[in-house]
Amino acid sequence: MANRPIFIPKIHGPTLVEIVNVDFSWSPGLSISQKRRSIASLHGSFSKRFPEAKLLEISSKSEDELGRKLSAFNMGITSKNGQFINVESLFQSSKVFTSSGGIQGPFRELMLAPPKEAKQSEKLKNSGKLKHFSFRPNEQRDEEVWELEPKTAFYDWLYLNALNIVPWNKEVLAYTAFTDIEFNPSKSINCQAYSVALWCALRLRGLLDGTIPPRDAFISLISRFDIHNTSDGDKKNMSLF
Repeated sequence: MANRPIFIPKIHGPTLVEIVNVDFSWSPGLSISQKRRSIASLHGSFSKRFPEAKLLEISSKSEDELGRKLSAFNMGITSKNGQFINVESLFQSSKVFTSSGGIQGPFRELMLAPPKEAKQSEKLKNSGKLKHFSFRPNEQRDEEVWELEPKTAFYDWLYLNALNIVPWNKEVLAYTAFTDIEFNPSKSINCQAYSVALWCALRLRGLLDGTIPPRDAFISLISRFDIHNTSDGDKKNMSLF
């Protein structure tokens, strides 16, 4: 058995995203077929409690094309010179660390690396303690520093900016709950399924005017609500990796 969160956008109330933790039968193995068995079990367990829910798996292992397109490994933005920049690679390239050797990063070169390569880069693993994020998608923009609090704000902001510009984003509004079988809250806190649910909640409440607000306005917006995200509860969920 395993336990994973399911993320539900809330149209009303003090919370934008509700998290329901579900026990289900885990199918070990790295193959897509095994991952999809786990997804089916997770969705089946949730549907027993909420039979009217419409779930969408957000990952490259999803059986739905929409769910695969929404993977942070596939989502991205296009720079002014026409170059596609993946959300995951942009996020990883923005990390700044502190160690006995001083400040390390950001590693801008990871921005153009394949997402899996960027995420597993030895530069990130051996640079010390995460200090903050430094966002600078191109040389024409000044550096923008994002602090570690709220914990998922920077990742959510990057993902929402990418989701907000794809022509098929309204398709996600047909779903009422989102999962990510690759996300393990005991190992990380940033989750693409949570980000999708957050975007849906903001859209359904009429809080997005067509664009994602810049840093300070975005943090101010989400801070108006009780933030229940993947860092809640167990202290082992506090890792940003």
